[in-house]
Amino acid sequence: MGKNPPKKLRAQLAEQLDIDPAKITMESDIMSDFEADSLDIVDMVMTLEDEFGIEVPDDAIETLRTVGDVVNFVDSHQG
Repeated sequence: MGKNPPKKLRAQLAEQLDIDPAKITMESDIMSDFEADSLDIVDMVMTLEDEFGIEVPDDAIETLRTVGDVVNFVDSHQG
């Protein structure tokens, strides 16, 4: 996996968190780098579930710290 997340996911996060997509890397920490709060995280998870047709259990949400964590979770739960 490269340094940048997939375009679709990056666009989703950029829109949701109101940040420049160019600033989003696999290592980006969603809460500290993008000043996201728990409500932002819940919104992000709901969007991921709708957009990618996956289910994100509550106990998995707290493991989604970085953009890379999100990408890996989506990849492993799709299709």
